[in-house]
Amino acid sequence: MLLYKIEDFNPNYRQEAFDGDDIKGLELYAGNTNDKIGTIDTVLVDETGRFRYFVVETGSGMFGKKVLLPVALSRVDINAQRIYATSLRSKDQLENLPRYEHGMVIDYDYEEQVRGNYRTPTVEASVPVEASLPLDAPSRTYKTVETSPVAKAPVPVPKAQPVSPPARKADFDRDSYTYDREPELYQMNEQDHQKLRLYEERLVAGKTRRKTGEVAIGKRVETEQARVQVPVEKERVIIERVASENTGTPVTPDTAFQQQEMARLEVYEETADIKKQAFVREEVQIRKEVEQETVEATDTIRREELDIKKEGISDANRR
Repeated sequence: MLLYKIEDFNPNYRQEAFDGDDIKGLELYAGNTNDKIGTIDTVLVDETGRFRYFVVETGSGMFGKKVLLPVALSRVDINAQRIYATSLRSKDQLENLPRYEHGMVIDYDYEEQVRGNYRTPTVEASVPVEASLPLDAPSRTYKTVETSPVAKAPVPVPKAQPVSPPARKADFDRDSYTYDREPELYQMNEQDHQKLRLYEERLVAGKTRRKTGEVAIGKRVETEQARVQVPVEKERVIIERVASENTGTPVTPDTAFQQQEMARLEVYEETADIKKQAFVREEVQIRKEVEQETVEATDTIRREELDIKKEGISDANRR
């Protein structure tokens, strides 16, 4: 059974499992007391993503020690940012647990060492016995693995000190063991660990600006034939013969018959000088106006309600 740190198994665990909260860093308290015994370093999950162990940091710096706590032996209170180790009564109980290090291989033998410290003995096995008791003394409910190097190591016990009775053979081994065999260690109590949130859908009105068309306004040049009338003047010479008042009057020979005598008149005329010139004809103003209207939409929404099923609980026990 492979185990993974939750951040390695699912980097988005905060959003998917805790709605943005982070279980890492929560403080661990003994039982239901205010006696802090450690801090959650991370969570170990199996290949299906189910929680199996909390990794507990029991100290800081060189004096710190990481140990494993099966998830069913705790109560998670996300709202209070706390975890309560319901199976522990003091920090001293953590000292008997094997040390956990990141990157180490967690095999069946190591987990049996961990489970052996948390398993609850039977009533008759919880009675203290002397170290000199025979081997057929009352036994525990579960067996601590015999192949564990820690389990084989000799533990010095004072002669007069009480010791736990030997464990009887369990109905599983390294090949047949599954976490479902010990729900008291690995089956999380949903009532103690989950926040029940009721959701409902609402119609949220929003507006999206989208392009519906385009108006292009430009200018074009049109041509046409234009006519213009310009009055012009032309000069002409008119020669008229009229009777002179001096007709029959003698003149001196010096004034008559002179060939050099000549009359000169300059004649002018006007011509039309046509040219083109641009003038402002009119102005066009372009603007946009915003018109408002109300759009109504309908849709089907859902809402969650509590569905309480009671078994063996009378109305007198309701609170």
